[in-house]
Amino acid sequence: MWKLLRFLKPYRKEAVCAPLFKLLEVIFELLVPLVVASMIDNGIGGNDKGELLRSAALMITLGAVGLASATTAQYFAAKASAGFGANIRYAMMQHIQKRSYAELDQMGTDTMITRITSDVNQVQSGVNLALRLMLRSPFVVIGAMIMAFTVDVKCALIFVAVIPLLTIVVFAIMFGSIPLYQAVQKKLDNILGRTRENLLGVRVLRAFCKEEEEIDAFTAESAALSVMQKRVGRISALMNPATYILLNLAIIFLIWTGALQVEAGVLTQGAVIALYNYMSQILVELIKLANLIITLTKSIASGNRIQDMLSFGENRDETKKQDCKPDADSSATVQFDHVSCRYPQASADALHDISFTAKAGETIGIIGGTGSGKTTLVNLIPGFYPATSGTISIDGVDVQQYTDASLRAQIGVVPQKAVLFQGTIRENLQWGKQDATDEELYQALEIAQAKEIVEQKAGKLEERITENAGNLSGGQRQRLTIARALVRQPRILILDDSASALDYATDAALRQSLQTMPNRPTTFLVSQRTASLLQADRILVLDGGKLVGNGTHQELLQNCAVYQEIYYSQFPKEVQTNAETA
Repeated sequence: MWKLLRFLKPYRKEAVCAPLFKLLEVIFELLVPLVVASMIDNGIGGNDKGELLRSAALMITLGAVGLASATTAQYFAAKASAGFGANIRYAMMQHIQKRSYAELDQMGTDTMITRITSDVNQVQSGVNLALRLMLRSPFVVIGAMIMAFTVDVKCALIFVAVIPLLTIVVFAIMFGSIPLYQAVQKKLDNILGRTRENLLGVRVLRAFCKEEEEIDAFTAESAALSVMQKRVGRISALMNPATYILLNLAIIFLIWTGALQVEAGVLTQGAVIALYNYMSQILVELIKLANLIITLTKSIASGNRIQDMLSFGENRDETKKQDCKPDADSSATVQFDHVSCRYPQASADALHDISFTAKAGETIGIIGGTGSGKTTLVNLIPGFYPATSGTISIDGVDVQQYTDASLRAQIGVVPQKAVLFQGTIRENLQWGKQDATDEELYQALEIAQAKEIVEQKAGKLEERITENAGNLSGGQRQRLTIARALVRQPRILILDDSASALDYATDAALRQSLQTMPNRPTTFLVSQRTASLLQADRILVLDGGKLVGNGTHQELLQNCAVYQEIYYSQFPKEVQTNAETA
């Protein structure tokens, strides 16, 4: 948690000014009971209207200055805490963007979202309260006790006795409720997780008529949360009655003792009222301090989770990598040399001992059954996942020697799931190349068979895409994501089953365009359709993470049983001649 305080450095001035102005407010607040005592003893007791007016004016002045100090302290605390939270979020986003797929898988999407939102909010709130109350509350308690001794030593001893008792009660209730608050948070996390699952899988629930079961499960978890919240609420509710009982007993004893002192002529009535006010201030501040400590406890727990996330994967050293700038006008040669890959916490390799060479400008088809490792293989090329063993090289340079930026600048990736972002078509396409001209954009669109999509839109390239591309069909999304990858004119193009939503005619036209495009990239084409791979220079056949076939379509039909099984399952022997011709 304390390591996060480095994000508060840009706001050091605010972090210092906030508690200082709070201390200034406390000083004025501690003077008020003395002014009240003077009003009672001299103004009211002495029937001196002038003294009464002067004391009233002084009280108003003290209140106004105290209010100004409190407002200023709040401003500085809010500015520092908000900036602190913003700096943490920025650092977390930077950290997330630099992590590999494997590291992101280990962290988990839900965890990252929770930590970058609610955990940061909790830490931000803790910093805000700490800047305002961390010094104020102890200063008020100690200051009120000292001021009580300046009024009367005998009565001040009551403060010495009651403050430890109040402190014990407050902190006993606080420490008893903190574990229960943590349990409440865990149950709340469970409900949020179930809610997220239900929202994401609402169509599946309806398809299998599981709505009532999920409603019952959600109701049961909500009831358990309610029971836990009531339990911790009952414990926390003891705070006010317990402290007020002690305080009122102390006040009774204080007034009784003070009355005796007044009767003996040792104390004045105003002094007794001043002591009463100091006792009330102590109670209020102890309750504030207890709430502050509860908040800080939660903030520290959230801060530790944030720090764990910021520390995750930080051992990767980008400074040892090369910022290579290869010839952008030439294709790349990609070589796998005995490459194996195992996902974190997996019991077996996803890929095992893969070796092949893709020459510059070749189209390499990749096919295999579900779970055979096709996507894993192509994800190793841009370094989304690290190879467990073996080497992957581009033009003879190990991909681990490239920086992430210089490696991925050479590669155009079209993932399995077509993802477009809210904005215009132009903005989405320019993710591939920020300064791409309209001519370059339309050239990429034409190759991707997406030009007609843009031309049919009223706004053309300025047509807006809604969230999750809800105003486009699956095939339109796929073609636009392919165009986005082509805009950057990559040396290596990875199409990971990215034409699954296209009809056969559009798929064939797309493959033909890729074959004839200028500066033809080295292309890796992952597909479940053997028809999409017939014209590939070579086809890699994966089975159970192993490379069981490497050759042309005709060669694999002769010597690869796995490829034969896939091919004949899609094209019965009696129509295979027509299929090959098509």
